Amino acid sequence: MANLTLLFLTLTLCVASTVQRQLVLEDINGKQNLEKDQNIVHYQPEQVHLAFGESTASEIVVTWSTRELPPSADSIVEYGLTDLKQRAYGKAIRFVDGGPKQMSQYIHRVTLSELKPNSSYVYHCGSEYGWSAKYQFRTIPSADSNWSPSLAIYGDMGNENAQSLARLQRETQLGMYDAIIHVGDFAYDMNTKDARVGDEFMRQIETVAAYLPYMVVPGNHEEKFNFSNYRARFSMPGGTENLFYSFDLGPVHFIGISTEVYYFLNYGLKTLVFQYEWLKRDLETANQPENRAKRPWIIIYGHRPMYCSNENDNDCTHSETLTRVGWPFVHMFGLEPLLYEYGVDVAIWAHEHSFERLWPIYDYKVRNGSLGSPYENPRAPVHIITGSAGCKEGREPFKGKIPEWSAFHSQDYGYTRLKAHNATHLYFEQVSDDQGGAIIDNFWLIKAQHGAYSEL
Repeated sequence: MANLTLLFLTLTLCVASTVQRQLVLEDINGKQNLEKDQNIVHYQPEQVHLAFGESTASEIVVTWSTRELPPSADSIVEYGLTDLKQRAYGKAIRFVDGGPKQMSQYIHRVTLSELKPNSSYVYHCGSEYGWSAKYQFRTIPSADSNWSPSLAIYGDMGNENAQSLARLQRETQLGMYDAIIHVGDFAYDMNTKDARVGDEFMRQIETVAAYLPYMVVPGNHEEKFNFSNYRARFSMPGGTENLFYSFDLGPVHFIGISTEVYYFLNYGLKTLVFQYEWLKRDLETANQPENRAKRPWIIIYGHRPMYCSNENDNDCTHSETLTRVGWPFVHMFGLEPLLYEYGVDVAIWAHEHSFERLWPIYDYKVRNGSLGSPYENPRAPVHIITGSAGCKEGREPFKGKIPEWSAFHSQDYGYTRLKAHNATHLYFEQVSDDQGGAIIDNFWLIKAQHGAYSEL
């Protein structure tokens, strides 16, 4: 009996040992499989967005992120008019955030070239180690100017309280716009929580930006680590790390600039001077007779406004705005004289979390076309502030007494629509999210002649 008991105990111990070894092996294999699965996830494309390439009519740049670089190091877009049979290759850069954890990711860029005009393309991006969802975009109708582009324009949209996002998602996927312009201040802020807030913002706008060009300029909330998150994540034309550039769309020459080079001088003066000289050359080229005849409208956009009637201590509440008059005392590199000299038609800004439309203005003097038709053949640029798409900082109040140069203002959350009908007519309207998408302001800008205001 004793021998049988000993044999039973021995067998039990052997079985237990075998089971334990099996569990350990399964645990090891499980961890290995989990690690393998995590690596697959790391190769998955995310934060997909589009931009116009150097040739607006025939190039689209696709940008996305992966946590790790696929073993093949490939950055691929498969695309086509009805299928995914065409392939384009690009490259990835490793971006390391400046925060404490030094979080890194790989940002991939692929340029699709020789695209057919007025055509719908399907595409996905990634590599053999992981592909994005399938998206689509439509190319612009023509490289010529005889068509009417439609855009949505706004600034100051964050992860939290992004009031305009749902409506923009729907309208984008309904095909209402040819492009989006986001006039600075993203996520609040891209570098926050070791850039995880920036990652979430880019995922959030993917439902807009993966379907049409999402054109951007920097705002003050992008400043951290010398704008490193902003410079790395977007892909604007011009080769200036997204700080300033221009592109043509229908009868409009658009110019995007960084107003922040006037404020963060701790990063040096070189970029400010370089941008000013570039802008002057770009405006000179746009004003050559053959170019101005083809694209008569010039619209400039940047984050911080030259004028505003908000009740705060921001720069635009003071008369000598840095972007308007340039450096204090010496007044070098001021932008307002350039806008006047080269006949810029519209200047679009954000920064203030509100909407404001100004009468045509130069040097604090209203220069309407006429008493009955102030926006018909005006004698100065028209300024618009559209920074109310929604962020965690809420709304901006206005002064008790609104200046005479302010034509309309609203604290409603919302965004601006622009339709460039032809060489003589632009139409703007302001959408209110507070009022369920109602149009709370609109106006026509009508010009029979374009050029330097001193000559009109």
